[in-house]
Parts: sequence; structure tokens; C-alpha cells
Amino acid sequence: MPQKSPSLPQKNRYRVFGNMALVVPKELDELEKPFSLHSPKPFEIRFQVPDLRVPIRDFLRTREVGEFLSGALAGAMTKAVLAPLETIRTRMVVGVGSKNITGSFIEIIEQQGWQGLWAGNGINMLRIIPTQAIELGTFECVKRTMTSAQEKWKQIEGPKFQIGHVNVNFSLSWVSPVAVAGAAAGIVSTLACHPLEVLKDRLTVSPDIYPSLSIAISKIYKDGGVGAFYAGLSPTLVGMLPYSTCYYFMYEKLKKSYCQSKKKKSLNRLEMLVVGALAGFTASTISFPLEVARKRLMVGALQGKCPPNMVAALAEVIRDEGLMGLYRGWGASCLKVMPASGITWMFYEAWKDILLVEKRIL
Repeated sequence: MPQKSPSLPQKNRYRVFGNMALVVPKELDELEKPFSLHSPKPFEIRFQVPDLRVPIRDFLRTREVGEFLSGALAGAMTKAVLAPLETIRTRMVVGVGSKNITGSFIEIIEQQGWQGLWAGNGINMLRIIPTQAIELGTFECVKRTMTSAQEKWKQIEGPKFQIGHVNVNFSLSWVSPVAVAGAAAGIVSTLACHPLEVLKDRLTVSPDIYPSLSIAISKIYKDGGVGAFYAGLSPTLVGMLPYSTCYYFMYEKLKKSYCQSKKKKSLNRLEMLVVGALAGFTASTISFPLEVARKRLMVGALQGKCPPNMVAALAEVIRDEGLMGLYRGWGASCLKVMPASGITWMFYEAWKDILLVEKRIL
């Protein structure tokens, strides 16, 4: 029988090159063969981007986002209309120029032209959009939370303590959710947007020193660092707390009382305008002396006579101008605050209807 030549292991193959024979590993030999229809496909990496359209759309349609956007839009539309009154009011409050509305109006036109009435309006718009969004969004959220807490507190009858023969029951029924929400709205929005208020006042009062937003930012930072953007924060919070609490409390109280007297569920747009204006008038009248002191503290450094605190600022006003000085610029403030409050509430409720009730946009 012919002898079989010894076979090499199956894992290797021969390759002949001229008079030489080389052993090629099976793995390398397989790589050189073209892929057939039945050969496995090469390894592929595929990335699939998750579809975020539905989660984003659902998020934008939430109640909180709708209230936030409604506040931002209402604030922007109101401020665009009433910017001239804001400019005149600021000048009168801090004691720049004429002491009456007509004189201030004429001075601005003569010195800066018609565009002077909108001095600082760019930063004013940047300020009012986040401020109104945060303020109204916080108000609605805190009001719902406080109302829900009160209802749960009533169900469990609250905690009870006994000291000897005396029973002590804690209750939240005496706390007004609207008042607490109004105070929280003012504090949160002030903490978040105070630097923009500082910039707006500097651009309005001293346009020659701060001719543009970029120059104002760099100059304020150079003079006092980051802390300079929070100049007057304490008096601002002191002045904002009574105003914001009274403002929201009066609006809700007037709205509820009017609806009950007319036996209706909600106000129409004109009624919102009037009720909002009355709420702004009441809150501004009560807290205006604190507003005068706040403005004095914020821009006093520009005139080289900054009072050390709010009490000193109030005392300085009374000493220089008497008690009536505490209400200097009150007329211009009411002319600005009343239409601003009414228009803001009217636009805010309208945008809430569009975004949350009818859902025409989101």
C-alpha cells in the first residue's frame, strides 16, 4: 500500500513561493478570503439617539412651565409699553432733575431726545422677563403648596400638645397662603435678579458715566467686584417684602370679593385690568417710603453721599425734605405702577389661558 504522507495539523496551510514552502496560520488564511454570502458580517457599532420630543413636549406643557412662560411674556409686553414712565419715576425718586412729571419729561427730551425715555430699556427688558417669570411662577407654586398643606393639616387636625391641664393645638388656618406666596415671590425674584436692577438704575440715572450695558458691567465690577452688583440688597428685600405681600394679597382679595358680589367664577379682561391696578396702587402707597430709601441707597454712591443703612436714609430724607419727602415721586410711581399692575395681570391671565387651558402653542 502506498504510504500516506504525514498530514499537517488542520489549523495551518501551505503556501508555495518559488522553491520555498511556508506554513501560514489558518486564522491569517481565512482573513484573506473574500466575505461570502454565508460568512458572518463584520462587527458594526450603531448609535441611536433617543427621541426626546415627547418628554420635552410633556415638560413644556406642565403647569409650572406654563405659569413661568406666562409671567415672562406678560412682563415683557407690559414693560415695552410703560418704559417712559419707569424712566421718569426713577429720576424723580432719586432726586435727579425736575421734581414734577412734566418737568422731568421735558428735561429728558431736551437732554437725550425721545430715545432717552427708553434709557436702560434693554437691560430693563432683560431684567423684567426673568423677574416676572420667577415672581409669578413662585407665587403660584407656593400658593398651591400652602393651600394643600392647610387642607392636609385640617384632616389630621394638626399636632396637639398637653402641658399640665392645658391642651395646645397648632393650626395653619390663620396663615394666608396668598400672603405667604406673595412674600416668597418677592424674595426669590429679588435674590435672583437684583444685579439686573442695579444695572438698570445705573444706566437710567447716569447715562453719561454708564453709556452702554457692557461698560456698566465692566465699570461696576472694576469698582466693587461681584459684591457691587448686590449693592443695596438688604434694603431692597426690606422694601420688597411688604410691597409683594400686600400686592398679591390685595389682588386675590379684590378678585375674590368682586366675583362673590357679582356671583361669577372669574373676571373678564377689563376687570382684571382694574383689579390689578387697584392692587398695585394700594401696595405702592403702603411701601413707597421704603422704596424711596432703597433708591437712595442704591444710587447714593454716585452722588458721594450714600447713607449707611435704610433707617439713616429715611432720616436723611425727612431732615432734608420733611415727611412729604418720603412720598416724593409717588404720583409718578402710581402712574407707572397702576397701569403696569393692571396690564401685567391682564396679560398674565390671558397667556395662562392660551398655554394651559387652550394649549394652542405648546
